[in-house]
Amino acid sequence: MNNTNWFHEARYGMFIHWGAYSVAARGEWAANRERIPFDEYKRLYAENFRAENYDPAAWAALAKDAGMGYAVLTTRHHDGFALWPTKAGEFHVGNMGPRRDLVGPFVEAFRAAGLRVGFYYSPANWFHPDYPGSCFRDWPGVDDWKSDEARQRFIAYYRAQLRELMTQYGKIDYLWYDGCIPDNLQCAEANEEMLRLQPHLLINERNGKPWHVQISEQAIKPAAPGVAWEACMTLNDNWGYHAGDSHWKRPGQVIQMLTETAAKAGNLLLNVGPKADGTIPGESAAILREAGAWLRRNGESIYNSSRSPFTWNNWGRVTTRGNKVYLHIWNNTGPELCFAEMKNRVQSARFLDGGGPIAFEQKADRLVLRGLPVSLRDLLATTIVLQVEGDPETLTPQTSFWIPGEPAT
Repeated sequence: MNNTNWFHEARYGMFIHWGAYSVAARGEWAANRERIPFDEYKRLYAENFRAENYDPAAWAALAKDAGMGYAVLTTRHHDGFALWPTKAGEFHVGNMGPRRDLVGPFVEAFRAAGLRVGFYYSPANWFHPDYPGSCFRDWPGVDDWKSDEARQRFIAYYRAQLRELMTQYGKIDYLWYDGCIPDNLQCAEANEEMLRLQPHLLINERNGKPWHVQISEQAIKPAAPGVAWEACMTLNDNWGYHAGDSHWKRPGQVIQMLTETAAKAGNLLLNVGPKADGTIPGESAAILREAGAWLRRNGESIYNSSRSPFTWNNWGRVTTRGNKVYLHIWNNTGPELCFAEMKNRVQSARFLDGGGPIAFEQKADRLVLRGLPVSLRDLLATTIVLQVEGDPETLTPQTSFWIPGEPAT
């Protein structure tokens, strides 16, 4: 029943880390890193998480403007604070802070904008009385439970919350697990139950089988051919809002990440960390909008792209879709560019944005594009589309040698 077509077509999604930790404004792991007692965390942060300017329609509009096809919201992070009024516990937005459901409006707004909806959920809960504890400097192991009875109660609790999420908000497209530790959480039974409730649901691999999407975090590590995969990345150095983190990525870096993932038939799930009031930092919005403008000009090269047989070069990246090859240039090579990887005969060459033809000469194993502007037409990435005969093929497949920008094998 599971269909990954929409996932491959989208290639780009918005990750949203938002919760009580947004009040602390020191990242989403503040409770653990600072060993904050539960009563203090509840009083200082959960009670003061008001979401007074929460406008999910504005979030959805930003995602659309950015060129994204789906969004994943942190319904509950490792701190255990649920963004919906769960019946499986007292630590949630219905009892404190906003005193209203935040998940339902998110679903409604993103659905209305024509975007797919995903829920992040962490089975781990640092402050739950049956969880091994909140201050592990790594993660608890399978022998750290207080008792097997505690483990079974905890499993019943987290599955009850998942059941609420999968039955109260209509069709959900994607379940994004995180923090599924310790490993003995009866994962297969939980996943199978969620698939009975939402047969079309895609599930990432972090809570075991059955799963449909492989994840790499803060790194672009392609999965094996034929496996759906996603790189989740931050716009600065934190997932949750951090008032002191100004290490923002440039829009050009976002385009480079997009072309890198699309070249290997993967998705980019790019994070925003809204402030406690519900507003997305202006820096994040500006970066996403500029990258989105590039996608409006060049999105054909990213959306529904296929796995590119071409590896690396010193001027940019190469994506493919059908019998088209897209050369994304961010290091200028002057008036000529040599592409010496392609086996196919080239039928035409043009700029993707504007469609202007490009003179080229193809001799043996070298394709030379001529008359290129000395200054790049698009500073984020100038994209050239080649129409070729047949499916794109490389002259010499890369099998093992490590090169910059690719994972070691």
